[in-house]
Amino acid sequence: MFAITLLKWFRENGRDLPWRGTKDPYAIWLSEIILQQTQVKQGWDYWQRFMQRWPTVADLAAATEDEVLREWQGLGYYSRARNLHAAARQIVAAGGFPTTIEGLRRLKGVGDYTAAAIGSMAFGLPAAVVDGNVYRVLSRHYGISTPINTTEGKHEFTALAQSLLPAAHAADYNQAIMDFGAVQCTPQSPRCDTCPLTDTCAAFREGRVAQLPVKQKTLKVRERRLTYVYIRCQGMTAIHRRGAGDIWQGLYEPWLTATEPPRGAVLLCQNVKHVLTHRVLYADFYLLETDERPPLPADYIWVNEAALSDYAMPRLIEKLLTNVLTPNKCLNSQQMS
Repeated sequence: MFAITLLKWFRENGRDLPWRGTKDPYAIWLSEIILQQTQVKQGWDYWQRFMQRWPTVADLAAATEDEVLREWQGLGYYSRARNLHAAARQIVAAGGFPTTIEGLRRLKGVGDYTAAAIGSMAFGLPAAVVDGNVYRVLSRHYGISTPINTTEGKHEFTALAQSLLPAAHAADYNQAIMDFGAVQCTPQSPRCDTCPLTDTCAAFREGRVAQLPVKQKTLKVRERRLTYVYIRCQGMTAIHRRGAGDIWQGLYEPWLTATEPPRGAVLLCQNVKHVLTHRVLYADFYLLETDERPPLPADYIWVNEAALSDYAMPRLIEKLLTNVLTPNKCLNSQQMS
């Protein structure tokens, strides 16, 4: 009855999303990668832009990584964009999309959930998706207190999800349970008063809706301080591309200094807060206007200020550029003596 009820709810309440109603694995895969860690309302526009610029996986594979990162700018979690580009090249090299769950899992950046989503929606494979929405719906309906971010929890919920999947309707069921979690059984203020599953929902019956799902406490959030100097020199500015092994790999940023900013640098903004997973950044932004290029590390390049939009940059750096281009917007402006 659980699956039947969800499918009926989906027919009446399912979200109208542009990547639905298609069996094109490229369109489905692209949507799933974009929607990792991203809300639908934000990801929608990115999906449309990617599809317009690179309508096939071969088009995406032929792009440069810089072009893909630039189009991705603002979505965060940039490893997704790098993996997307690498996987596109894998697919083209193999002659097309894998048509098995095992083959899909071998694509860069594709895990169990994404493989099940693509496999069921594009190829009708009987694989159940398990994401945050699914964890929440199943834990509440069946009253499961096993933490969802433990190995035990992942195995338990994956097995339960697979056992509930109607093989002949895998695509619709997977979309139904995800939509149900996103629209009906929401994290906060779920719509229990109009829920078609209240009669069989353990959490509703036991008054534990707000307590489920259970999540084990994870790593402590760390803080990090950054000091940036935007150099303006005769219409040019210096940037460099961040390397591997740290945040924002492959993205560009202005001069990041570990010492005091040079004499003449103006403090535009101080302690600008930027939150990442398990990390909170606090950045100071300076502007240095000069007629001579200061000595910088060898990996910095000089580019025309008007061409900065051609380089993919983190959201934090976009804030810096806004402050550079909009004088007096920030507080705490002062000149280093």
